[in-house]
Amino acid sequence: MTLITPPVAPPEPGTATHTARDRTATPRHFLMCPPVHFDVVYAINPWMDVTVPVDAGHAVVQWQALKAAYESRGHTVDVISPEPGLPDMVYAANGGVVVGGKALAARFTFPERRPEGVAYEAWLRESGPVRGLVSLGQAAERNEGEGDLLWDGQVMLAGTGFRTTRAAHAEVAERLGVDVLTLELVDPRFYHLDTALAVLSTGGPDGGTRAEIAYFPEAFTPESRATLRERYPDAVEATEADAAVLGLNAVSDGRHVFLTDRATGMHAALRDRGFEPVGIDLSELLKGGGSVKCCTLELRPDPARATAPAAPVVKEARA
Repeated sequence: MTLITPPVAPPEPGTATHTARDRTATPRHFLMCPPVHFDVVYAINPWMDVTVPVDAGHAVVQWQALKAAYESRGHTVDVISPEPGLPDMVYAANGGVVVGGKALAARFTFPERRPEGVAYEAWLRESGPVRGLVSLGQAAERNEGEGDLLWDGQVMLAGTGFRTTRAAHAEVAERLGVDVLTLELVDPRFYHLDTALAVLSTGGPDGGTRAEIAYFPEAFTPESRATLRERYPDAVEATEADAAVLGLNAVSDGRHVFLTDRATGMHAALRDRGFEPVGIDLSELLKGGGSVKCCTLELRPDPARATAPAAPVVKEARA
């Protein structure tokens, strides 16, 4: 089905932007899953090699270091119980997406991971209301949560090409009540949007502040690259070397950017923009094709709204 796509306008050239001298960390609320059952027993992305041994104990230690890094900087971390037989459940970002207090659980592409969507839906239904979240159930379309759905504060950047379908983008727009911008991935190494793009700071809901991102242009079609350059003219463009160690699979609180310690070029680029990179060693979890962001699902509460939001729209990268 061809989606009707009214344009989502980029911020006006004169709107305010973040500056290198004024970076403020905003407390975040995350959901994570300890990798006690982590292993590579099947290969569903180019990073996975069933012949390479995995040390689950070491993976837990590395995961704990990431959790501690969040908590030491004022962020709240909830933990979902891992389930035996679901070795990829540690990649919590894939379990769903939460914006404005509305939570939608994932529906995975590969059968090996489909039970994870059920587990995350159960957590959102049972624990979400305590945290002010409303569960909208599991997605009807193939949708791999924040793996392919990244909120920039104004628009949901939505990846497609390998896992999440275009039809899922329309479902997200309707069920979460957000504007959605479709971006197409073309490199199998970057099979989820969160492996090729990171939101560094979110834009203001009134459009007065522009979101900032980092991304690897070659992971996208020419049309999607043009869309990104138009909407985010000041974006950090990652090098092949940094992208190849999942340096864009990062989490930012607006000041601190948590990312792999291996992406040294990205660390330097972030410092140049006034961010504080926080290097994390997740070498064991990299064997499954994930890093910092993959381990982190953000739980975004319902903000107070003075007026009703505009009707949601979906936009394709221009042809």
